[in-house]
Amino acid sequence: MSVFDFSLFAKGGPMMWVLLVLGFLCLMLFVERVLYLHRGQIKSTEFINGIKNILGKRRIVEALTVCEETPGPVAAVVKAALLHADDSADKMRFHVQEAAVIELPALERRLGSIAAVAQVAPMVGLLGTILGMVSTFIAFERDYATASALATGMWQALLCAAGGLLLAIPANLAHHFLTGRVRAIVRDIEWAGNEIMKYLLTEYRDFDAVKNAIKEETEA
Repeated sequence: MSVFDFSLFAKGGPMMWVLLVLGFLCLMLFVERVLYLHRGQIKSTEFINGIKNILGKRRIVEALTVCEETPGPVAAVVKAALLHADDSADKMRFHVQEAAVIELPALERRLGSIAAVAQVAPMVGLLGTILGMVSTFIAFERDYATASALATGMWQALLCAAGGLLLAIPANLAHHFLTGRVRAIVRDIEWAGNEIMKYLLTEYRDFDAVKNAIKEETEA
């Protein structure tokens, strides 16, 4: 008998359908998160270097346009810094951190649901196992403990236990994988925010200061 035979699945009882629904839900959430995080993760080093090159030509509007057209939280944080390029360091840092805080919930959305499926699946399997054992003991108690009745209860108990574990294991792996992706994006956000702030507060402003000093000396 094949492991994927529907008749074998049906022997697991009603809890197998609950596990099937949870598994489908977990799969949909995982695919959605993978696609979302893939769109949101960019090559931060290349992006920041490109923004610096644009700013080096004093085209801050063009840099803002690039940030708006680039998906992901890194671009949003860099845009927040550019919008406050002339502010003080503390004020610029506040707006960069505010932009990062706004982006973080979107990155972590639905991860809790996947973790919940991973935690609930073994419990659902255990419940199915208990129901299978209960049906077996009822058969004993009512004196109709035929081989078929006993096999039905044991099949339900074993299949539900296996089904719960078969769902919980990949769900846990999916949660850890997505959590790792989120941590990587958060590190990119922190690095990009610090890098663009350092550039705006030093090289960008130093160039303007030198330019203004030369202009004043020329006019004098």
